[in-house]
Amino acid sequence: MIIDFHTHTLKRNAVVNVDPVDLTDLSRPVFRPGYLYSVGIHPWNLAKVTSERLRLLRALASSPQVVAIGECGLDPLHLSTSASTPLTQQELLRYHISLSESLRKPLILHIVKRFPEIIRMKKELKPTQRWIIHGFRGKPELARELLRHGFTLSFGHCYNPASLALTPPDRLLRETDTMSIRPYKPHWPH
Repeated sequence: MIIDFHTHTLKRNAVVNVDPVDLTDLSRPVFRPGYLYSVGIHPWNLAKVTSERLRLLRALASSPQVVAIGECGLDPLHLSTSASTPLTQQELLRYHISLSESLRKPLILHIVKRFPEIIRMKKELKPTQRWIIHGFRGKPELARELLRHGFTLSFGHCYNPASLALTPPDRLLRETDTMSIRPYKPHWPH
């Protein structure tokens, strides 16, 4: 039973997020036995994306321990300073969507101030996999709109109680989104 749908801290009964651009020692296994993971490139890490890291993302996502794709998404507040544009974030998001569909795993979305765009993308692409807005803090009007378009909402420590109250149980997930001091790195004994 998953109690915490999105965290960056290794713990049981949770889905631990791993971003391939944060992995430094690829000679060691990334996943520990008995844990569940999601893998995705966070939009804040756009400037660090290479073709090697995209291949690594695809390889990691194929693991049976990976139960979701992401955290990925759109965030205009953290656009890269290396000539990246919102379109570049959108292309990276579309890569994750394609991965989610081909592997038949839900998509965990980090969306900031781009909700109309993500709704349009969902209408256009008609995904078969669940799209989950993680860390939802929005007002009830936005929650209703997202729910109407088939999104699932995941709520962490900070949320709008009215939005939580109107979210049906089958479209609601809980998360901590806890972050260790550094991004998740595999912790294997020497």
